[in-house]
Amino acid sequence: MELVRATVLGPLKAWRGGTELDLGPPTRRALLAVLLTQADRPVLMSEIVDVLWGETAPESAPNMVHRHVGALRNVLGPQPGSPQVPLLTRGSGGYRLRLGSDQLDLPQFRTLRVRAAEDRRAGDAVEGADRLMDALDLWRGPVVSGLTASVRTHPMFTRIDREYRDAVTEGADAALDAGDVHLERCLLFLRRAAAAHPLDEALHARLVTVLLRTGDTRQARQCYEDVRTRLSEELGLDPGPELAIAAEGVHRTRSENRRRTGDAPGDPSAPSDAGTSAPQAAFIQAPPAQLPPDLGVFTGRRAEMALARRLLPADGRSAQSVVISAIGGMAGVGKTTLAIHWAHEVAHRYPDGQLYTDLRGFDPGGATVGPEQILRSFLDALGVTPEQMPTSVDAQASLYRGLLTGKRVLVVLDNARDTEQVRPLLPGAAGSLAIVTSRTFLSGLVAEGAHPIALDVLDDTDAHAFLAGRLGHERLAAQPQAVQDIIDFCAGLPLALAVVSARTMMNPHLDLGVLAAELREEGNRLATLSTGDPATDIETVLSWSYQVLTPLAAQVFRRLSLHPGPDMSLATVSSLLGLPQARVRPALSELLGAHLLTERSPGRFVCHDLLRAYAGELLRVHDSPADQAESLHRLLDHLLHGAHRASAMLAPHRERLILPAPVDGAAPVRFTDREEAANWMEEHSPVILAAVSHGPARLYAASRCWQLAGTVELHLDRHGRWQEQLTLQTAALDAAEHSGDLSGRAHAHRALGFGHGRLGDTGRAREHLATALELFTAASDRGGEARTHRYLAFFENKEGRHEAALTHYSVAHALYTDMGQRSGLAQVHNEVGWTHILRGDHVHALVECRQALDLHRHLDDVNGEAAASDSLGYAHHHLGAYERAVACYRHALTLYRLLHDKYLEADTLVHIGDSQDAAGDRAEARTSWRQALLILDHLAHPDAETVRRRLSR
Repeated sequence: MELVRATVLGPLKAWRGGTELDLGPPTRRALLAVLLTQADRPVLMSEIVDVLWGETAPESAPNMVHRHVGALRNVLGPQPGSPQVPLLTRGSGGYRLRLGSDQLDLPQFRTLRVRAAEDRRAGDAVEGADRLMDALDLWRGPVVSGLTASVRTHPMFTRIDREYRDAVTEGADAALDAGDVHLERCLLFLRRAAAAHPLDEALHARLVTVLLRTGDTRQARQCYEDVRTRLSEELGLDPGPELAIAAEGVHRTRSENRRRTGDAPGDPSAPSDAGTSAPQAAFIQAPPAQLPPDLGVFTGRRAEMALARRLLPADGRSAQSVVISAIGGMAGVGKTTLAIHWAHEVAHRYPDGQLYTDLRGFDPGGATVGPEQILRSFLDALGVTPEQMPTSVDAQASLYRGLLTGKRVLVVLDNARDTEQVRPLLPGAAGSLAIVTSRTFLSGLVAEGAHPIALDVLDDTDAHAFLAGRLGHERLAAQPQAVQDIIDFCAGLPLALAVVSARTMMNPHLDLGVLAAELREEGNRLATLSTGDPATDIETVLSWSYQVLTPLAAQVFRRLSLHPGPDMSLATVSSLLGLPQARVRPALSELLGAHLLTERSPGRFVCHDLLRAYAGELLRVHDSPADQAESLHRLLDHLLHGAHRASAMLAPHRERLILPAPVDGAAPVRFTDREEAANWMEEHSPVILAAVSHGPARLYAASRCWQLAGTVELHLDRHGRWQEQLTLQTAALDAAEHSGDLSGRAHAHRALGFGHGRLGDTGRAREHLATALELFTAASDRGGEARTHRYLAFFENKEGRHEAALTHYSVAHALYTDMGQRSGLAQVHNEVGWTHILRGDHVHALVECRQALDLHRHLDDVNGEAAASDSLGYAHHHLGAYERAVACYRHALTLYRLLHDKYLEADTLVHIGDSQDAAGDRAEARTSWRQALLILDHLAHPDAETVRRRLSR
C-alpha cells in the first residue's frame, strides 16, 4: 500500500499516492489536525477533548472521539507492509498517529531549522540561509487553516504559528549575513508575515532593514512610519529598540542620499525622534498592612520608577489607578517585583492601610480568584463585620468604595486576568492609589483614566546590575564576555537572570564561561508566555536548571504542575509523589535553592505560573498518563479523606458520605484533637476550592470533586462563608453533570439550595432543593431525601410556614425509621421541637426535645446531646422558667466546650445571656454576650453583629 502524506503548514490535506483523501466533517478534520501536529507521540484524550470542544465539551465527548478515530482509521488505512497494524493506534491513555518525518511537512520544517542553526554556528551563513528559505517554502498559510476559529486559536496550533514567525526572523538575519543573493527571496516571506502580524516589532524591524539593503528606501521609510503609527494609536507605545535601530538606518540612508544629491533636510515624512509619550499623569481600628516583603536586591527600572513617581502629586492625595503592564503580557519580566518595591516606597503616604492580593489571573490550573473572594477579604481587613457584609458582589464593591472615600489606602492587585476582574476592586475616589499588574495590556482601565507603565526586559546595564547584586562585581569583572553572553541569551528577562544567579550561587566555583557555552549551544529556549509579540526566549535557562536537579527533585518539579494551587503543603506534595515526607523534603529544599519554588510561609510552597507551565510541558513528555492520573488521584484522596476525618472529628455523629478507601500513597492526615482538625480544614479550604474547580481533576476524578465539596460543606456553613459555598458547590455540580454522576448532582443541588437560602435567596434555594429531592429519589438515596426534607423544613420555618415544615419533618422521620437511622431520628425530634417553639407550643416542644436528648445520650452522641439541651433550654425560656433554661444551656455549653465547637459555644452563650436578661440579671447577661461576641468576632461570623446590637442596648 502506498504511503500516506499530509500537510498542516497551511490547509489541512492528506493524500495516498496521488489521490487526495476525504477527511470528513469539521470535528474529524480537527481531530486529525491534533494527531498530525503531535505525530508519533501519544495524545491524551483530555488534550483532544480540550482542543475540539474546550469548556463546552459534552459528556459524550470521549465516545465521539472514539467514533471519529474509527472513521479516520478507515480513511488512512494500515501501515505499509503491515496490513494488520493501523497507522492510528490507541495506548497510554490516548491515540498516536505513526507517520515518518518524510510523510509530513511539520517535522521537515523543524529539521531544516535545526540544521540551519547548526550551519550558522559552524560559520556557513549561505547554507544556513538556504535551509531556512527551504523551510519557509513549506508554509502555505497559517497552520491547519480551514478549521473553525475556536479550534485554530488553541495554543496547540498557535505555538506552531509562532515557530513560523521565529523562522522568518531567523531567515531574515541569515539572509542579511549571507549577502544579497537571498534578500529578494526572504523579502517575500517578511512581507507576508509582517502583514499578518502588524504589531510584531521584530518582523517589521527586519522588513525595514532588508528593504534598505535592497535599496528601497522609500518603502523602508513607509513601513517604519506605518508600524510606528499603529503602535502609538493601538497600544500607546513608542517603537522598541529593534525598530529604533532600523529607523536610524532609514534616517542615515536618507541623509547620505541628501549629501549625494544636495537635497535640503527637513522632509516631514522622516521618522520622528520624539515618538509618542505615555499619558501623564469608624473605618478600621488597626490599618491593614498586607504588602509582601520588598526584594532586598532590587535593581534597575529607573525610568519606570521615575514615571511612577511622577504620577503621584507631592501630598499623595489625588493618585489615580495605575496599571503596571508588561508589553505583550510577558511573564517573568518583574511586574510584581516592581509593584511591590514601588508600593513600599510610597506606603508611608497611605496611612489608612495597604491591601494586597494575588488575583492568579493566569493560573495554569484555571483557578482564577473571583472579585467576590477578594472583596470579602478586603472588607474584613477594613473592619467590616460579617453581619454588615453584603451578599452580592455589586453591593460589596459599593461598600468597599464607600469606605475608601476620603481615605488614603494603597491597593496592590497582582496578576490580573483582565479589566473585569479588576474593576470591582478599584477605589472609587481620589486619595487612594491602586497598582495593578497584568500580563495583558488592560486597555479598558487605561480608557477609564489609568496610567500604563509598560515594563520591558532589562537593558544591558540593568541586567548587569541585577547579576552584580547577586554574584558580586568582582566575579562579573573576571569574565566580562561570559557575563555579556549570559545577559544576551537571557534577553534581559529577570526570571531567567534569577535562575542563572541561583545556579551560580549554589556553585561558587562554576565558571561563567561554561554557563554561557551551555546557553549558546542550546537551540530550543522556552519563549516567554505572551499574548503579544515576545522577543525573549528562556527555555535553555529553565531546561538546564531542571537538568541539574537530582532525579527525585526533577520528578517533584514535574508533578507540582498537577497541584491545583494556590499553595501546597509538604503533605500534599508527598501525596502527589506517593512518597514519605522525609524523602520529599530534601527535594523541595533543592527546588527552593534553584528558585524553581518559593516558600510563601513556613511549610507552604508556591510555584511561579511560568515555571508551572514549563513543569506541565515536562510532565507530558516524561510522565506517562497513567502516572499522572495516579498522582492526581493520590492528591485528591489526600484532601478528601483528610477533610472527611476532620469533619468526623468536628461533628462525629453528623451524616457523612461513605467513601472508598484512599489509594495507596495518599497518606491522609490524622488528627489528635478538634482544634488540629479545624485548623487543617481552614488552611486547606482554598486548596480544596481550587481542586474542585481544577480542570484535570474534574476530567479524571469528577466523583472526588463533588465528594470534596460535600465534605467541607458544614465547615463553610458554620463559618458563615456562604458565598464561597456557592462557588464551591457550583463547581461540584458542574463536575457531577459532566460525568453523569446522579448522586453527585443530588448532593451539589442540596448544598446549593441551603447556601442560597443562607444568603436570603429562598426562591433559588427551593429550586435547588426540589431538584435535589428528585435526584435523591431517582438514586434511591433515602438518607439524601430525608436530609433534603429537613432543609426544606428549615426554610419553611424561616418564612413562618410551620405546618409545612412539620410535614417535611414527618416525611424525614418516616425515611429515617425505615432506614433504622436513629441518629437522624434524634435530629428530627430536636428540629420538630424547635418548630413547636417557633409555633409558640412550648409544652409540645419540651416533649420532642426530651426525646431527642434521650436518643442522643443513648447513642453517645455528645454533639446531638448538646444541641438537644440547648433547644430544651430555649423551650423553658419561653415558658418563663429562666433558671431551668440557664441550667439546660450550661449543660450544652459544657458539652460544646468539651467538643471545642467554638461557634455553637458562642450560640449557647447568647442564649444564656438572653435568659439572664429576661430574669433581670443584666450584668450577667452582658458578660455572657461579651464572651459570645469575642468568639464570633474571632470566627468572623455574621452572627456577631446581632450580639453587638444586644450589647448596645
